Amino acid sequence: MDATDIVALPATDMRRLIGARQLSPVELLDACIARIEAVNPYVNAVAATCFDRARDEAKAAERAVASGAPLGLLHGLPLGVKDLEETAGLLTTYGSPIHRANVPAADNVLVARLRAAGAIVAGKTNIPEMGAGANSRNPVWGATGNPFDPNLNAGGSSGGSACALALDMLPVCTGSDTGGSLRIPAAKCGVVGFRPSPGVVPSSRKPLGWTPISVVGPMGRSVADACLQLAATAGVSVSDPLTYELDPLSFLLPKPVDLGNLRVCYTEDFGACAVDNGIRAVFRDKIAAMRHLFRSCEPLDIDLGEVHRCFDVLRAEAFVAGMRDAYERDPASLGPNPRANYEMGAAMRLLDSAWAQAEQTKILKRFQAAFEQFDVVLAPTTPVSPMPWTEPHVATINGVAQENYYRWLSLTYVTTLTTHPSLALPCGTDRAGLPFGLQVVGRFRADRHTLGVGHALEQAFAGDPALRRPVPDVSRLRHAQPALTSIVTAPPVLDARAASGAASVV
Repeated sequence: MDATDIVALPATDMRRLIGARQLSPVELLDACIARIEAVNPYVNAVAATCFDRARDEAKAAERAVASGAPLGLLHGLPLGVKDLEETAGLLTTYGSPIHRANVPAADNVLVARLRAAGAIVAGKTNIPEMGAGANSRNPVWGATGNPFDPNLNAGGSSGGSACALALDMLPVCTGSDTGGSLRIPAAKCGVVGFRPSPGVVPSSRKPLGWTPISVVGPMGRSVADACLQLAATAGVSVSDPLTYELDPLSFLLPKPVDLGNLRVCYTEDFGACAVDNGIRAVFRDKIAAMRHLFRSCEPLDIDLGEVHRCFDVLRAEAFVAGMRDAYERDPASLGPNPRANYEMGAAMRLLDSAWAQAEQTKILKRFQAAFEQFDVVLAPTTPVSPMPWTEPHVATINGVAQENYYRWLSLTYVTTLTTHPSLALPCGTDRAGLPFGLQVVGRFRADRHTLGVGHALEQAFAGDPALRRPVPDVSRLRHAQPALTSIVTAPPVLDARAASGAASVV
């Protein structure tokens, strides 16, 4: 098997072959490094790397296999970590110049669990500054291009992870999601992204420990790959007060779901979201092509109330909690998106906060009415086809100006407010030939069932050219114009630990 064949394998197959001594962790890592070095210059998905350390860990992983030692769920699999997550000995910049030289001394809980399961951190994946927005560009690393066209955006804030997965640079990558930061890039790059229910996977870095709107979750090229990562990271942790006791291994294989028994409802816009007319038409075509799979498939009529204002307040609260020190020290140190969120929140009153908490509770109750009649809700994941990354955000939809830089994310933040599990599943392409992501929203706390539905849909879609996952053609990649790193103001600075070989820049 040559390197190209190796990196294209599902993560589940890689792990099986490693356990069977048919694939060397060293061989796998070398193949991934070669792929990153060949492909990443076109898309800028992978930021800081630690290849030398990773090679040492791959050799140790190989010795463990040879000795018959117990192997973790992710043993020997190279890992990309979103640049919002702290990684020991490896730059964690949050895409912000104020953290340009930040090399943490320890992994956060998510990364520690992945490494304990045998994953080998190979590098960090790119994001928007402070994770604010759905365009993965920042003044430290530059922009990430779409794997199908590097002149277009890869989504965000987990854009680097989604792009790295789509182009077979790494088999396992992390994501996180507040208003769609995991699902949107998955949809735009043609991979799977799962937003679990709050408390399934600990998020140790969120400043408001009790908020349910910010979660971390898995990404992968398939539902099974995402489940593998989920099984390695789920479970209770005092670092996140919303976590609870559960069986992580129960996520490994989605429970089989018979699509023919499903009562499905679908919506273009949840009655509240701006969606491009072309995307609406594509979504209708997708529903028409799959509706025969289900017991029933009916349109959803729902009124979710003041979802936009509610999300505005709750999102702003989180930014105030996380960025107060930096803002009060020097407002100019924050980019326009983080600063706008902070200032929106700082101007709010306790009355606004109390209203938003109460309104979110009402939204959850309204949403439950749909699940009295249906088993799952289907919707588009994003309202537009990928736009040029040089455009900071979507300014207009169908000619109508968007209220702020994140309003175009409402298809995903609506489901965030419900706290229901939500899966972004590749579903063919749109009329521009770019990936189309189907959003699969499950019942309250029904994460396993939602993953099972996604897995069954994935299998059903595989035989239909109009619905199956699109794969980018690496031979057609060209450098973006302008260059993806053109917005970097200065090269990242490494401290002594990183400069000694623990980290480097791709």
